[in-house]
Amino acid sequence: MASLRWVDTGLPRPRWRATANVRLHPTLQVGAEWNPDAEEVGPLVTWFVLTETETRPALFAGTSSDRIGSPPHTQSYYLTLAKYLPAVRTSPYVSLNWSEWDEAFNVPFGASVELGGGYSLRPMYDGRRSHLLGTWAGERWSVTMIWAWYERAGASVSVGF
Repeated sequence: MASLRWVDTGLPRPRWRATANVRLHPTLQVGAEWNPDAEEVGPLVTWFVLTETETRPALFAGTSSDRIGSPPHTQSYYLTLAKYLPAVRTSPYVSLNWSEWDEAFNVPFGASVELGGGYSLRPMYDGRRSHLLGTWAGERWSVTMIWAWYERAGASVSVGF
């Protein structure tokens, strides 16, 4: 999967971001993130420790760049619990996240709410600030509008191969 993101901010790291990921195993995805204005390339890793079942949530661990607005060359390392709730068509999640920027743990959380027709909303808290994402997804692509910090606009386009 590859994605390109833009956020309307004067900060170099979140302004433009390109990512590419490949699934090496059904439970392991690795990739890279490029933040050209910050002159930065960093690793992306997601390992599904437990995959979701009808009765069990997913548990996954990984690393990526720290939050929107974080300085270049700071990573986060996370352990996330997530579960799809079909009765309310919502996928809440909560993470325990080590932030190199804060040099401390924080607790990001949020939920993806299906609206139907490929549309979803995701209110989220990244451990420091809140955001709202609205997505329109097809079978192998998605377009997301971002309202970072509830004050800055952004957009993301993702394509799966």
